[in-house]
Amino acid sequence: MFELILQFSLSALAIVFAGVFLARAADQIGELTKLGRLLAGSILLAGATSLPELMIDISAIKKDMPDLAVGDLMGSSLMNLLILAIADLLHRNPHKMFSRAGAQHALSASISINMTILAVIAILLGPHMSGLNVGEVGLGPIAIGIAYIFGIRLVYYDQRFFEKSEIVAKSAIKKKALIRAVSIYLVCALIIFVAAPFLADAAGEIAEITGLGKTFIGSTLVAFCTSLPEVVSTFTAVRMGAFDLAVGNIFGSNSFNMILLIPLDIFHPGNLLGAVSRSHMLSGMAVILGTSVAVMGQLYHEEKRKKFIEPDALTVIAIILLAFIGMYFIST
Repeated sequence: MFELILQFSLSALAIVFAGVFLARAADQIGELTKLGRLLAGSILLAGATSLPELMIDISAIKKDMPDLAVGDLMGSSLMNLLILAIADLLHRNPHKMFSRAGAQHALSASISINMTILAVIAILLGPHMSGLNVGEVGLGPIAIGIAYIFGIRLVYYDQRFFEKSEIVAKSAIKKKALIRAVSIYLVCALIIFVAAPFLADAAGEIAEITGLGKTFIGSTLVAFCTSLPEVVSTFTAVRMGAFDLAVGNIFGSNSFNMILLIPLDIFHPGNLLGAVSRSHMLSGMAVILGTSVAVMGQLYHEEKRKKFIEPDALTVIAIILLAFIGMYFIST
């Protein structure tokens, strides 16, 4: 058991450090190109911090652990919301972070909600849709992919209305910095590619030994480790006062978690969402509910913080903790 914990810890540590530098490189790439900060946060930064989930979950699928893989994606979305709620509680600005992020991010949050709803429906109907595939991909992940494409298109046009690029650096300096950022991005991706299978293998064996099950281990232990890059990038953004980047990263990462069901379904023989436990629906519904509360916190225009209590952030935390407790009892 000690060797498994050591393998898990070292693999997680490598993924965390690589994910942190990967996120910074992605943010720099966004600044040096014409993507803009919102798309950089929602796509590049979110995609970079979601790379651990991709590599770990593909490895889990190859080892015939679909519940560990899907549990990681759902659990990672819950962890991301927990990170955002805690950041809102801890930041010392007299104004509310959720509201100051603005209604602009409510659009990306809504995309995340819609994609998670489609995933929950696909899990519910999965056993009845086993033969309805397009190639190696089931109808559920395909619908999620279509929702993401249309959603990100709306984010792009919304950003064009609200933001303009402010890059004025000389082209030679810009090119050199961009090459450096891309190089860091690729090196960190390679580290994650190598470390991820070891983490998935250790998590699967820990699940077997403890008897907690791959659904619960994937939704908690693995999800926590794969969300550590989001922890660092989100709290860094909050300290900088870049609340829009912090919120965009979380909602964008949650959308990416759902889009990752497509490559996982390709690697899985048969219908992936039809083969996993329906207990994942609980975590999926908790993600939907928690994101909805966060959106209400954004759209509510009361800017002043309340002493000792923030109802929106505390409600999100309560939803997530209750979901984890519920998954524990289902798994045991």
